[in-house]
Amino acid sequence: MKTYLGIDVGSISTNLVLIDGEDNVLFDIYIRTDGNPIRAVKQGLKMLADVFPRESEVAGVATTGSARYLTGVITGADLVKNEITTHAKASSFFVPDVRTVLEIGGQDSKIIVLENGVAVDFAMNTLCAAGCGAFLDAQASRLKIPIEEFGGIALTSKAPTNIAGRCTIFAESDMIHKQQMGHSIEDIINGLCYSLVRNYLSNVAKGKNIQSPVVFQGGVSENVGIRKAFEKELGKEIIIPKYNKVMGAFGAALLIRENPPQKSKFLGFETADKEIKCGSFQCKGCPNQCDVIEAKIDNEVVARWGDKCGKWSNLAIDKQ
Repeated sequence: MKTYLGIDVGSISTNLVLIDGEDNVLFDIYIRTDGNPIRAVKQGLKMLADVFPRESEVAGVATTGSARYLTGVITGADLVKNEITTHAKASSFFVPDVRTVLEIGGQDSKIIVLENGVAVDFAMNTLCAAGCGAFLDAQASRLKIPIEEFGGIALTSKAPTNIAGRCTIFAESDMIHKQQMGHSIEDIINGLCYSLVRNYLSNVAKGKNIQSPVVFQGGVSENVGIRKAFEKELGKEIIIPKYNKVMGAFGAALLIRENPPQKSKFLGFETADKEIKCGSFQCKGCPNQCDVIEAKIDNEVVARWGDKCGKWSNLAIDKQ
């Protein structure tokens, strides 16, 4: 059986999705990146190797996410795609007539506008993590509440407190102030959900024509408080698709399954047991002084990138 692997490595989570030739998900894995994408990818490959079907082969690998180039090098990916393309692909699979995709991850958020399954407009917020998963995790930890219970507690609120949500520092300061004023935890949490949604709509989604069907995905889509806040602010039904937490990886797997290589460059699951290191050096060849990234597997250089002229990256290509 031929299978196809999608890998999405972001700042907070690393996701792997393995599908068969008919787009059925065989396995999906969601783990924390914990600031070390190489270790997270190796962990994911080990987990997948333990359950990988016998008499099967990986016929194609695609990577996406903020660490997509690095992941592509250390796994031998056949395709490297941006998050907009992979998330749009995955959402269209589950909701063929989807018009708007709301995606909130660990440290960034995005909106994608689609027509006939094709992304025609998008916007991203990568400058501030206000309203993203990392900020919600931090607040849940500060309040000593499991993040899994955050949204449920918000729904018990009767009068959400107004919280400043434009900046993570101001939002946290405002939450502490409201606690000291005597507001209940559930009202503060619910107020935070509404504040973050309004911040998303006024910044990331500013000027975008949000039309139904609206799909909400990414790790934060697990938060029912955020979901309800979106529905109330937009006055529209919010659809949470299956595999909502790993949609980037699923979309990547779909793309490589549609256009598979004649022979995959996948380095195999044994890559998880090899020593993988990345470093950088500054090229002195011209005034640009590019910072060149160098990847090694078992002390052998497998790729270099980051130079503008190709002096170093082409060496790696020639070697292959």
